[in-house]
Amino acid sequence: LGAQDIEAGKFTKMIRTGWSRLTTGWGTTNSAEGAAIDQLLNTHRALLLDGGRAEVGSEAGYSACAIFLSSVETAAKTFGLEAAPRGYRKKFSANYRALFPDDARHYRVDVLEASADQHSAIWVNGDKFELSPEAICHAEALQKAWSDLTQILESCASADGSARHPGRSELCTVLDALDVAWAGFEHKYIAELIEIEEQARRLIIKAVELEARLSQLEDSPNKGKDCIELKKSLVQGIAHLNSVANFRRKGRDDLGFDILESAADVLSKFGLTSKDIVAAGEGKGFAAAAIQDAVSRSAGVSMAVDVVGSFEAMRRYLREVKKCLERVDPHLCNNVGLVARLVDWEESWEIGARYVRQRQLFEANNDIVAEFRTAQSLAPAFTTMCTDCDVELFLVLPRMVILSCLEKPNEPRAGLLRSLLPHRFPETNGAGARLDQDSEMGALLAQFKQVLEVLVASGDQAPHATLVRRAVAGSGNEIRPPRAAEKVETLMRDVEKWSLELQRKNAEDWNQCSSVLVQCLNGSAQKQHLLPSGKFQV
Repeated sequence: LGAQDIEAGKFTKMIRTGWSRLTTGWGTTNSAEGAAIDQLLNTHRALLLDGGRAEVGSEAGYSACAIFLSSVETAAKTFGLEAAPRGYRKKFSANYRALFPDDARHYRVDVLEASADQHSAIWVNGDKFELSPEAICHAEALQKAWSDLTQILESCASADGSARHPGRSELCTVLDALDVAWAGFEHKYIAELIEIEEQARRLIIKAVELEARLSQLEDSPNKGKDCIELKKSLVQGIAHLNSVANFRRKGRDDLGFDILESAADVLSKFGLTSKDIVAAGEGKGFAAAAIQDAVSRSAGVSMAVDVVGSFEAMRRYLREVKKCLERVDPHLCNNVGLVARLVDWEESWEIGARYVRQRQLFEANNDIVAEFRTAQSLAPAFTTMCTDCDVELFLVLPRMVILSCLEKPNEPRAGLLRSLLPHRFPETNGAGARLDQDSEMGALLAQFKQVLEVLVASGDQAPHATLVRRAVAGSGNEIRPPRAAEKVETLMRDVEKWSLELQRKNAEDWNQCSSVLVQCLNGSAQKQHLLPSGKFQV
């Protein structure tokens, strides 16, 4: 309804109200009306005030205001006052029609509060929105009507705590004016809120539309470059969603299509595609077996599986949410299901960006995991630690990384150490530099070789195995003779210094690395991205 409809409604209302007053009595009240006025006065006194305004920020203040508004509605009905036209509510979205199901007044505290905070910006998903000048004009009219009602009720209070009743005609006029002003503001305010919410949902609507187009194109025999471009656009859309809604992690928007492309390349080397990942996620045994076989041959495949799996899980979410977009909270971070999928996506893609996209680190991880599996056969306790994710494991892991790199400093595994301690290799930013380029690492390498020679000279047939068991156990009481034991302990103390540097210099990178190593060592424990999880959560 437009302004003309509201004005026509005002005129009709005046005629009906005038007739009601003529038949009931202009200045006298009956017992029901007197009781309604008493309730109005009592609930008004119970309001919590802050600077003359009703305080609604606290639970007690909100409740008191809601009770008073209910008393205002009751009084208006008791006096036989016609409610202002509210046909505009038929155009509200489903969510707001649930709050305002008919043409009754339905005064709400949040509408009153919005009229008082009319100049405050509305922030949704990081974007700023403001009410239109027309809505602000209606808000001011409502505040004026509210002030008039407050004044007439306050004027009835006396010093001894008693209260006289306001004049019937005066109160009816104020209640009429309040209702008209309320309907005018409610109409404009809710309409603008709906528009703001539609804009806020456009991010997810765009992603839903891209996914639908991609699904349709994938079924076409002539997909070609168009399919790749759509995937790129969808990845960008997901990244944008992540930056807005993922409050549980970093909300990164810089994880690009090249990560997905790199993961797909890794999987293709083992004859795997995204369809296999989806099938395995849905519990299809043949696909799960194929993935497990690939992981057993290349530990890093598990990370590529996670990249593709988290992407496909996000696509599944978009297909499901398409059926119930009206349930999507415009504050996207409030949608539990969406946030869960984005957390999984960011975590998997962040690892993929480092350990799948960067070929050197992919090979380094494979190399060091293969070495660790050998170490597990030498020290069974290490296997138990990895399986149980024992706290002690995270003390042992950095020692094992250092020892593995000392044993074969020219193998791909050294690239992992260089990436975690780039300050030690500044000339090449950690890429391709020899470990002995750093003088302290060079000294440790020489010390490591010397200890191996001492162990061999003392009759140890497997000196490296001795060092592995010492690193896992944390002590070397069984090492003989004493001279060899002393050399081993000196080396392990120096290894421990490097272990601490590895953990502390770039703690976030090390935590990610240790997580990757454990995942790869427990190769069968991929994330369950696509398993059915009961009722769909928006």
